[in-house]
Amino acid sequence: MIVKIYLLCFDIRTRSWTCCLCQSRNNFPPQYAGMTEQRLPAELMAPYTTLEYTITKAPVVPPIFVFVVDTCIEEPEFTQLKESLQMSLSFLPPNALVGLITFGKMVHVHELEAGPITKSWVFKGTKDYTGSQIQLMLGVGRSATGPGAPGPGQKGPIGVDQNQMAQLPFSRSASPLPLITDSLNPIKPNCSRLLHISFIQPMEKCDALLTDLLTELQPDPWPVPQGKRPLRSVGSALSITVGLLEAAYPNTGARIMLFLGGPCTQGPGMVIDEDFKNVIRSHHDIEKDNCKYMRKAMKHYEGLANRAAQNLHVVDIFSCSLDQTGLHELRYLCNYTGGHMVMGDSFASSLFQQTYRRVFNKDSQGSFLMGFAGQMEVKTSRELKVSGCIGPCFSANIKTSNTGDQEVGIGRTSIWRLNGFTPATTLGIFFEVATSGSGPAQLPPGGRGYVQFITQYQRANGQRKLRVTTACRNWVDSTTQLPHMICGFDQEAATVLIARMAMFRAESADSIDVLRWLDRQLIRLCHKFGDYRKDDPASFRLPDEFSFFPQFMFHMRRSQFLQVFNNSPDETAYYRHVLNNEDCSNSLLMIQPSLTAFNLDGSEEPVLLDTSSLQPERVLLMDSFFHILIYEGDTIAKWKKAGYLDMPEYAHIKQILDKPRLEAEELLKDRFPMPRYIETEHEGSQARFLLSKVNPSLTHNTMYSFGQETGSVVLTDDVSLQGFMDHLKKLAVSSSA
Repeated sequence: MIVKIYLLCFDIRTRSWTCCLCQSRNNFPPQYAGMTEQRLPAELMAPYTTLEYTITKAPVVPPIFVFVVDTCIEEPEFTQLKESLQMSLSFLPPNALVGLITFGKMVHVHELEAGPITKSWVFKGTKDYTGSQIQLMLGVGRSATGPGAPGPGQKGPIGVDQNQMAQLPFSRSASPLPLITDSLNPIKPNCSRLLHISFIQPMEKCDALLTDLLTELQPDPWPVPQGKRPLRSVGSALSITVGLLEAAYPNTGARIMLFLGGPCTQGPGMVIDEDFKNVIRSHHDIEKDNCKYMRKAMKHYEGLANRAAQNLHVVDIFSCSLDQTGLHELRYLCNYTGGHMVMGDSFASSLFQQTYRRVFNKDSQGSFLMGFAGQMEVKTSRELKVSGCIGPCFSANIKTSNTGDQEVGIGRTSIWRLNGFTPATTLGIFFEVATSGSGPAQLPPGGRGYVQFITQYQRANGQRKLRVTTACRNWVDSTTQLPHMICGFDQEAATVLIARMAMFRAESADSIDVLRWLDRQLIRLCHKFGDYRKDDPASFRLPDEFSFFPQFMFHMRRSQFLQVFNNSPDETAYYRHVLNNEDCSNSLLMIQPSLTAFNLDGSEEPVLLDTSSLQPERVLLMDSFFHILIYEGDTIAKWKKAGYLDMPEYAHIKQILDKPRLEAEELLKDRFPMPRYIETEHEGSQARFLLSKVNPSLTHNTMYSFGQETGSVVLTDDVSLQGFMDHLKKLAVSSSA
């Protein structure tokens, strides 16, 4: 572990400290010699739960970007894509290494060295190329004894000086975070001397050439017969790209940025054939196992994802098409490597262009808001074990002493690779109480459990960082100290963690089985923490700390994450990918959108996500993360159509109704990926986005019930929140629960 105030008993006089994780006694490094009780380092001050160290002796490694561009895109959309790519080149630092690979029926690997003519190497799009074949054909890569391999005294595989790491205050029995040197990656290049191969060159050398190449790039010239799809070699292009980086830059942070305008129709990774009369698979086809190409394609892309993840490479996918492009099969590439997944209708749309622009956002120091080549280790006190992690990570396949027996998500380790991440990236870590013999370990009365997260990564400016976050919590006995457990419950975080567990299960189980599992978890929680008399649903009460949890689960059950009806497999893959990456507040928005009402008296207020909130004389603003929607009530919509809002005497009303647009602009300003902006009205076609989210308390079946609240009627047979809660109470208080 690394020293932190929570985790030690330190002695100023002897300059030593005792680790609370392993109980070993350690001396402070020499640079701590001047500390006194009045002048303590930040590590020993309670407010600083997170510290970040800069590994100054590590070589500065430039970021690597390889653009993989689909040329089977029609004009003028293709021109818009090229302009976006040229725009992004202006954001890259001069030392950034860049490459360009284009594909249609054939795959072209472009040389970026200046010369009398431009050159590209052409590969058949129907063939799957191995890493060794790419290395041999393109003449790239180096052997372990070659000029790029580290010799005695040189830096390790990610350029971190082990002598400098030893200067950090680690405990003796817990070595510094192990570098990525396992058996999966026998090649250990010296990142301080990266190869400049002809296919991947520094921006300062190839800027003009690459800009000209993009300008002259034309759509795939191969003719497309009537009723046929273009021959698109996505799988082969990705095989070549992964093989190129694998050979030239193993164990080095790099980004593969794939721009995809349609499905793979030939070669490895093929998801549909070229004939339009054959429709790409749907959820119904998947359920019936009526997918000719899906399983083979998934196996191909998962294999590529494993290779990329093992070499610290990130794969981003920017998919823009009115039809599916195969994100369902491609999803492993983003999920394993921490890459972006963006789905849109067209590369010419502002949604894609602004989203792509935000990939290159910078911090106050001018560095991209992206991390490369990361690795996180979780250390715990002896009473805790690590069950697993759910998020954009990949197992390092290193089993440690605190690895738990239960496996949740990506388990059987406490070390994960984070090939790519942003400030918004969030991981869900799951723990279990250690066992001794046949039961749980004896917990120290009044003691604490300690957890330390140690993350090592490379910033986009090439600097190596070591980020340490430490936390501790009191142990409580659930049989005698239940109120203490209740006070420590965070229902929002619990909702997001349960949602991630459900998403992970949905990868290998039917949706109905996941829903049943979700229901069982909710019933068990209500049965344990609720206050009730047995077999009396009317007596059921939940503590305030749990009061919103059933409501969150109600909306989770109805969400697009579990209900695949009316969504394509690509859309489902996209939504689940984003949920597994985002932080708690954004994830909650996806599960239960926020709804704000703007009234004619100028007031605005948050309102229930319920049909009763759909009043005729108000405007609603819904934020579901993926959509920002403005809904005008029936009366206001009629005034607008009649032209009243354009009259001077109604100017004050027009100003009031402009408020939701101003708030929507603020929401759109920094959101990534860019949400879809919708303006609609009562009974408008796009009002369905709102009606599908609200609690259907007023439907065509209940609209004539006595005492029913006013609001818009939703035509649905879905159960309402009240009906859901009534049934939940009945099951929770049952003697047989």
